[in-house]
Amino acid sequence: MSAQQVLAGFHAVTARLRHAPSSVRQLYVEASRRDKRMQALTELAQAAGVAVHPVPSDRLDGLARGTRHQGVVALAEENKLAVDVDEVLDTLEDQNQIPLLLILDGVTDPHNLGACLRTADAAGVNAVIAPRDRAVGLNATVQRVASGAADTVPYIMVTNLARTMRHLKDRDIWLVGTDDQAEGSLHSIDARRPMAWVMGAEGEGMRRLTRETCDELVTIPMLGSVESLNVSVASAVCLYETVRQRHSA
Repeated sequence: MSAQQVLAGFHAVTARLRHAPSSVRQLYVEASRRDKRMQALTELAQAAGVAVHPVPSDRLDGLARGTRHQGVVALAEENKLAVDVDEVLDTLEDQNQIPLLLILDGVTDPHNLGACLRTADAAGVNAVIAPRDRAVGLNATVQRVASGAADTVPYIMVTNLARTMRHLKDRDIWLVGTDDQAEGSLHSIDARRPMAWVMGAEGEGMRRLTRETCDELVTIPMLGSVESLNVSVASAVCLYETVRQRHSA
């Protein structure tokens, strides 16, 4: 049996009930809450054959383990998406689609990862890739902040990020990293080709080997007094430059 996940909050639970209802084993809801939003969620669960258990709020607090739950917590099996990079790229090749990937090096904050996944889903990213040793997993906070995107965008954690990046290059994926000291702007690249954006954590940025493995480094124009952007905001800026170029083409 797959490992069990805790899903907290309306967005995360609703997305799982819509995308993979068979993975939801139990749904716990706040007994005193009977508004339209809760009624709609309960009906969705019942239609999917998921047991709904009204419980006191303190029981939900214990199940959510500190994650803000909005009166809704589900216990579910892991929703298996693509498990490796080749699976993603082979599927895209079969479908004649141009790959767009997001690589995150050193993102350990669950709120940042959740926001990155949400943006990745909105921008049509095919997979998010991160190292196992310097990244947060898909915990309940990530699931809640991602607002369902964790169930639609594969999050692939790899043992050796630099080796995975070299493998992507062998498969003709152009790797573009962001660096404050880079000479070129993100607007100068050709984002219509198969590519991956490589982002480092706020503050530390990318590790040296990650930076050196990129094919190209660009900077995000900063016109005000702020020196850098949060990684999720920076990811959104770069990903939507790709969206702009591909749609205008």
